[in-house]
Amino acid sequence: MKVALGSDHGGYNLKTKIKELLEQKGIKYHDFGPDSTDSVDYPDFAKEVANGVASGDYDRGILICGTGIGMSIAANKVKGVRAALCHDVFSAKATRLHNNSNVLAMGERVIGTELALEIARTWLDTEFEGGRHQRRIDKISQLEE
Repeated sequence: MKVALGSDHGGYNLKTKIKELLEQKGIKYHDFGPDSTDSVDYPDFAKEVANGVASGDYDRGILICGTGIGMSIAANKVKGVRAALCHDVFSAKATRLHNNSNVLAMGERVIGTELALEIARTWLDTEFEGGRHQRRIDKISQLEE
């Protein structure tokens, strides 16, 4: 698995923890930035990560900002991206099982580090169920046409 990773200044510190998790799990990743907590515009990083996932260069993406809301809105503008904003483990699992989400968005200012790591771990480890859910994913894809 290859993961595209990005944040804004409000999600930078959590992104560094997510990088450590990916390294521990032996998952390859590319950090699209930023490289500090200096103020930046989150849509720029959401676009890079979402395009990387939509193109197939990366299997999944993780985006972090202050709330996760802006990142998820921006990423979902890219055709082929199903970004899910998750602040609990149940939602992280459900969005992989049922929605085949390919981008995870989280908010550093909303959840603590340990919970965020558990959410990311769950999301990364959960596979799509397929079956009846594929029909629904296909209908989501049709909305993009």
